Amino acid sequence: MKLTDKDKKLISDAVKEAESKTSGEIATAFIKESYDYAIHELLFAVIMGFLYFMIMMTFSAKIETCLSNMFWNYNSNYLLAFYGFSTFIVISFFYLIGNLSFIDRLIVPQKVKQQKVKERALRYFVESGVYNTVHRTGILIFVSTLEQRVELLADTGINELIPQSKWDEIVKHVVEGIKQKREAEYLAESILECGKL
Repeated sequence: MKLTDKDKKLISDAVKEAESKTSGEIATAFIKESYDYAIHELLFAVIMGFLYFMIMMTFSAKIETCLSNMFWNYNSNYLLAFYGFSTFIVISFFYLIGNLSFIDRLIVPQKVKQQKVKERALRYFVESGVYNTVHRTGILIFVSTLEQRVELLADTGINELIPQSKWDEIVKHVVEGIKQKREAEYLAESILECGKL
């Protein structure tokens, strides 16, 4: 998801309009990913390397025959070197593949992605100072692209007055906009709705 300058202006104008009618602060954040998930990518690569190794073990006699035909001075260390080096190559290959966004979405458990997006959104909420309003009425709409998740965080001053179902509706509206490739338009509408609330 890439926002154009026109999209950014639309969102910025919506924030200004919404904030002009309230003492609250509304912030938006779009990030590529909330976490690097390196441990899951490495685990995926190691599992694929192990599967490769187990499959290749069934062909060890044929591989040994090929290697003995290739080298005059063949000994059993060549077979071990072949297995070690080729397994390393397979693990490296799948680790690189695991870094692709659509593969990450498949290999990282949904619960982990939800937790990491929530943690990153909370950190952004604090770091950006959205919480630092007089009446504790800051709102953050946080979009994490890799995980395809939207988090809406509202400070205590406003959260006590608005039912969760309202926040859920706003998140659903933003998600619908992303699905329809009209994220800026739908996000602007959601920001104005937050301003009304």
